[in-house]
Amino acid sequence: MMFDPKILDDLSRKISESLPRGLTTLQDDTRQHLNSALQSALSKMNLVSREEYDIQRAVLERTREKLDMLEKKVRELENSQSA
Repeated sequence: MMFDPKILDDLSRKISESLPRGLTTLQDDTRQHLNSALQSALSKMNLVSREEYDIQRAVLERTREKLDMLEKKVRELENSQSA
């Protein structure tokens, strides 16, 4: 999964800006290293995009609806046989 470079840049910028003032000369270098480290760490995680999640959720909801409908039909058939 690819991560939005803007989000990673923003996160690494915020982290580097939180460094003590004595380290401001290292902020650009730190930002680049943090960006690389974040990208590497996040790419190793088993994450899915929001789009993939939403698609799978919709599939699951449709499956649940079909299952509920089939369970209802089975109950109706069982009731009609026992009557």
